[in-house]
Amino acid sequence: DEEAWIALGRTSQILDNLIAQGKAKPMIVVMTNGNAWQDAAAGESPKGFVAPSMRPDERAKVAEGAFELSFPEIVKFVEKNFRTLANKKNRAIAGLSMGSFHSCNISKYYPDMFDYVGLFSAAIMPNKDVKSPIYDNLEVKLKTQFAKKPALYYIAIGNKDFLFQANNDYRKMLDEKGYKYEYYETGEGHIWKNWRIYLTEFAPKIFK
Repeated sequence: DEEAWIALGRTSQILDNLIAQGKAKPMIVVMTNGNAWQDAAAGESPKGFVAPSMRPDERAKVAEGAFELSFPEIVKFVEKNFRTLANKKNRAIAGLSMGSFHSCNISKYYPDMFDYVGLFSAAIMPNKDVKSPIYDNLEVKLKTQFAKKPALYYIAIGNKDFLFQANNDYRKMLDEKGYKYEYYETGEGHIWKNWRIYLTEFAPKIFK
């Protein structure tokens, strides 16, 4: 949800230190609720403090790709309300697990929106029975995206992560097509320790 990177990812502390050390550029970081199974972080929605559920009707929200399709509205809101550099070379998108799934699909569906893409322990492929324009024609969309030469396409994962093989398969496809990306591998699995490491490695590489 929209609080996870702050509370567990230590985003503020990591970026403050990187910026103070001159390793990363100052940036506006927007953290959305990309968890389609809940309206907001616990206690922030009308439902109050309730445990996240994965009911079939809520799972459909992920399948339909509505979050990805509507993402330009978030960009427009941010650029209307904050002092930004409103162009592709000054935008990055990244996420972990489901957030990487969103980042992967948003960046290829809107290839002129983000020049920097970070996939941390990424869920890559949608369920085979999912039908949504956001997920259709994967290879065609990737061809268009990489033809536009993103400044950085970054993939990071732990070698004990349950998504490790899926990421290897995805990288194999990218390799076969000759698409340029950067890969970073750690030990351990699907854990915040790794995602904090990936953020620390990714942030200094963007907006250079």
